[in-house]
Amino acid sequence: MKKILLIEDNFEIRENIAEILTLANYQVLEAENGKIGVDLAKREIPDLIICDIMMPQLDGYGVLRMLSTNKATANVPFIFLTAKSEKEDFRKGMNLGADDYLTKPFDDLELLDAVEMRLRKSENLKAGFQKNAEGLHDFLQEAKGQENLEKLTSDKQKLQHFKKKQTLFLDGNYPSALYFLNKGKVKTYKSNEEGREYITNLYKAGDFIGYLDLIEENAYRESAVVMEDSEIYVISKEDFFLLLHNNRLVANQFIKILSDNLADREERLLKLAYNSVRKRVAEALLFVEKQYQNKPNTATQVIISREDLANIVGASKETVIRTLADFKDEKLIESQGSRITIISSEKLKKMRN
Repeated sequence: MKKILLIEDNFEIRENIAEILTLANYQVLEAENGKIGVDLAKREIPDLIICDIMMPQLDGYGVLRMLSTNKATANVPFIFLTAKSEKEDFRKGMNLGADDYLTKPFDDLELLDAVEMRLRKSENLKAGFQKNAEGLHDFLQEAKGQENLEKLTSDKQKLQHFKKKQTLFLDGNYPSALYFLNKGKVKTYKSNEEGREYITNLYKAGDFIGYLDLIEENAYRESAVVMEDSEIYVISKEDFFLLLHNNRLVANQFIKILSDNLADREERLLKLAYNSVRKRVAEALLFVEKQYQNKPNTATQVIISREDLANIVGASKETVIRTLADFKDEKLIESQGSRITIISSEKLKKMRN
């Protein structure tokens, strides 16, 4: 049973709404003012909050501000009740992160439709989406359900085709878009003063690329190049920030999706920085396997050039080739050209650890 917190200072209105919701099989928590409502929300963590705007002590805007800054309640969908219908009130509420409005007076059907729709969208966003073009489309469809996100239409999400070795963006340039890899492979890298590359990450279908610098509005701290012919959705900077700024739940879920592998990446870079060459090569092979493995728990064949592998490890190509030869003698891998078959991931993990 979904739990709904109703914050309304008018007793008759509050009782009427609570009765409608209870008959619709919702559990209803009631608060007669904003202060009590905030305390109740933090204690009970409801699935949805319906809150009046004009209240003594703490108005609806204040309630939303306080709950938005609390980690436990920041994602709870929020519907405002208001007797006012001026655009300024709607705009202020939306800017604060409200998910919907109901203008008094409203009938039973309007109330239940708004509640059901908001709960459904909340569940969809929390559940996440497939990491492919269909999943991206579904996510954006849910995200643009708000009145002020109607202009975020799928025709702006242009699928572009990139050739092998084509540059996606360069270190030092400022981001103008977010990239979603629909098909293919992309690497990001940094170059030192001598022009030597160090690969910072590998991306596969379903990954977003270039988001950290876009979020921080900084120049790119690395370059990105396509490793094989690829299909990439280019989402404009304006559309990206429209998503982040106009819906709290969308923003939090989007950030979760984008930062999904951030902790893993930091840990991997740390190991590559301080481990021996053997451990670093093992770590690099496991990383490539994780990124491009099609069938878990089976011998994995990865395709990567010795040069790219060396740029992940941070060692010379010759050193990496010698280490791979040792791994082959130890029956850890098989190799033929740029194709490496990992025979024993478990032994590589033990070596890495």
